[in-house]
Amino acid sequence: MERGSNQVSPRKDDELKHEMEGHLRSGHPTHAEEAYEPEPPADDDIRTDGGEDLRSELARHLQRTTFPADRQAVLEALEANHAPEATLEAVRRLPEGGEYANATEIARALGAAD
Repeated sequence: MERGSNQVSPRKDDELKHEMEGHLRSGHPTHAEEAYEPEPPADDDIRTDGGEDLRSELARHLQRTTFPADRQAVLEALEANHAPEATLEAVRRLPEGGEYANATEIARALGAAD
């Protein structure tokens, strides 16, 4: 059987496929030792996707019943749901008197979402 530009033999190809099968089916790492897994990003790594991280953090720690909410209500909900300090600091920069319908509106008010 012709394999084109494949650099491994058909047998090695089947071995590799078998090794990856568990990971592909489960959607999570299957190595017994953590040292063989790729390292996740550190908490202080620079994020490159703009406001999406802030919006995601807000959405993760706020419930639909929180909205509509002003700055103080958002802060209280975030604190009650143990949001990260960076998220709390960002929300503390919101102007007084504003009311927000969802996490996206909060992120926009902070200049983090398009």
